[in-house]
Amino acid sequence: MILPSGDVSLRDVSIVGIGQTKVAEHWEKSIRDLGVEAIRAALRDAEFETADALYVGNALAGELVGQEHLAALLADWAGLRGIEALRVEAAAASGAAALHMAYLAVASGLHDIVVVCGVEKTTDVSPEAVTAALASGGDSDHEALHGATLEATNALIMRRYMYEYRIEHSEFAPFVVNAHRNALNNPNAMFRFSVTADAYERANVVADPINVLDCAPMSDGAAALVLCPSERAKKSKSMPIRIAASAVATDRIALHDRHDPLFLQAAWESATRAYHQAGVGPEDIDFFELHDGFTIMTALSLEACDFAERGQAVRLAQEGEIGLTGRIPICTMGGLKARGHPLGATGVYQVVEAVLQLRGQAGDNQVKDCRLAMTQSLGGSGATAITHILGYL
Repeated sequence: MILPSGDVSLRDVSIVGIGQTKVAEHWEKSIRDLGVEAIRAALRDAEFETADALYVGNALAGELVGQEHLAALLADWAGLRGIEALRVEAAAASGAAALHMAYLAVASGLHDIVVVCGVEKTTDVSPEAVTAALASGGDSDHEALHGATLEATNALIMRRYMYEYRIEHSEFAPFVVNAHRNALNNPNAMFRFSVTADAYERANVVADPINVLDCAPMSDGAAALVLCPSERAKKSKSMPIRIAASAVATDRIALHDRHDPLFLQAAWESATRAYHQAGVGPEDIDFFELHDGFTIMTALSLEACDFAERGQAVRLAQEGEIGLTGRIPICTMGGLKARGHPLGATGVYQVVEAVLQLRGQAGDNQVKDCRLAMTQSLGGSGATAITHILGYL
């Protein structure tokens, strides 16, 4: 594969092992317990006993559980002592960022076997402490200092979207209904129950117009992947899935500094680069695991990645095109909204779930005849966007 610059030739990279814990409030497990459980499961799946490196995606371990130096801790307790081990942070896109770094390490030839682990533990502290910590994903001086939480900034975006495109809040309900419907058949999801459009309309308001059901829940969990060169993956007994693209882009971090707050510029840049790397377009993608941290971000992501015209993502949902049998299935295992959102682990969960789909192991949620998947994680209110395209090419 040749990078867009045309300057560097990289090895093809495949995922040969996956592991995950249930997303929940894990009162009885520490952050190291969760991380080690996922890492060992991924290594078993890959039938590897060790690795050359470990990249850990995590956003808030230092602030919420008092554990910095997390990667070395997990390498030690997972039986990988001595290898290169580094933590990667990009707010809620931390897990996807860790995968990007692992992909580059294998593609460049620096390492042959790399483990990626996304892990987060948020439920051992008060909701107020979590909200304050999450605000650090924005501009600490010009947003968080003035009380602009992620809920507040997303509420501002949603209000403006509704005004510009003449959309009622109730019209966003299909996004939530779809996510919860898909979570019913995911044994690792936190919220395995259905939600009706009526329940969505009646939910308590968090930051007008955002209500409780517009927000993905904070939770605990860990997911892991094992990567190796595709040439070596051909010998694997598991079903290797090729990483066709891995692309990162950023935007202005503060919402008020953006030219157009209703367009996720970083998501568009990241997706465009990924399409170019993989040699495909949005019409080739069979399903999309997007970052539905807030319902408005679901709509903006679909539009930024060219699955819908601007202002039309809600119509796409209302017409049933985001369901498992629709034109572009999203959140096929529940997404952040219903699977749960263990912040730094989310990007890895998305890829684990995409691998299950591509392997044909998604059970009742299986997308028929899928061969190409896209995942995208967002950090902050879209200041970082990381897109991966996976599948058989």
